[in-house]
Amino acid sequence: MEEFLAASDRFSTDEGVAKGVAYRPDPTDIFISPYAKCGTTWMQQIVHGLRSGGDMDFSEITEVVPWLELAHDLKLDLDAPQLARPHAFKSHLGWEEIPKGGRYIVVFRDPLDAMVSLYNFMDGWFFEPGMITLDAFADYVLSRPDEDGYWGHATGWWGQRDNPDVLLLAYEHMKADLPGVVARVADFMGGYDAERIALATRQAGFDFMKAHAGQFDDNLVRRMRDAACGLPDGAVSNKVNEGRSGVGKASLSPDIRAALDARWQATMGTRHGLASYAALLEELEVSRSAP
Repeated sequence: MEEFLAASDRFSTDEGVAKGVAYRPDPTDIFISPYAKCGTTWMQQIVHGLRSGGDMDFSEITEVVPWLELAHDLKLDLDAPQLARPHAFKSHLGWEEIPKGGRYIVVFRDPLDAMVSLYNFMDGWFFEPGMITLDAFADYVLSRPDEDGYWGHATGWWGQRDNPDVLLLAYEHMKADLPGVVARVADFMGGYDAERIALATRQAGFDFMKAHAGQFDDNLVRRMRDAACGLPDGAVSNKVNEGRSGVGKASLSPDIRAALDARWQATMGTRHGLASYAALLEELEVSRSAP
């Protein structure tokens, strides 16, 4: 765990994060800013497919939808022209930290599933397979202050649910109704014809992204940051998975699940009156169904 924490601390530089936060958006810029493992890469593909008409001429999607707070460390220029407009950026920043003046898409996901997905993503990349147990990883997640974790991110963005420049979505709804979600994103971005929306939907489907998995596997990030983190060559990170819902509840011990529920109650419950993630989904379902 100490080695994992040390590697994580070196993943980005203070200078790089500061440059990302200092970026001044154009009003049309799109920031895709879910919490980690809540559908960020999936939404990058949707946004890029819509704005570009299905362009796949990139070796890794971060090249065409730069990671705001890591761009400097990846030798990417945030002010450089992009292939298509609107310009789009990936981020994991909360509402309080992200540059203001653009437009924002945030995807929520069940925190238990997101945490299990993050553990599986790190296992074999940031630590040797099986060297940290899932419950130990959960203890690490629970030990982080709210502002650095899932709950602070969720409470901040949920507070913007009535902001017309913020589109809040759910990973579970993307799984259940991808065409409907892509249509909502298209409308938020200014509108596209039915043919382009259909193409973007197909290219955001599991089969298509799995067939192009190498373009979504963080190979640029690994190439530029593994040495700085002290990680060996040849590590694997696979982002294109089926993303099943409910695996967190089945994978975690009762004590950990209880601790995670208590953390939800102390943050989203206290601040926004949402008793559970299921209640958040219900609220999003209402907004999704509204005319």
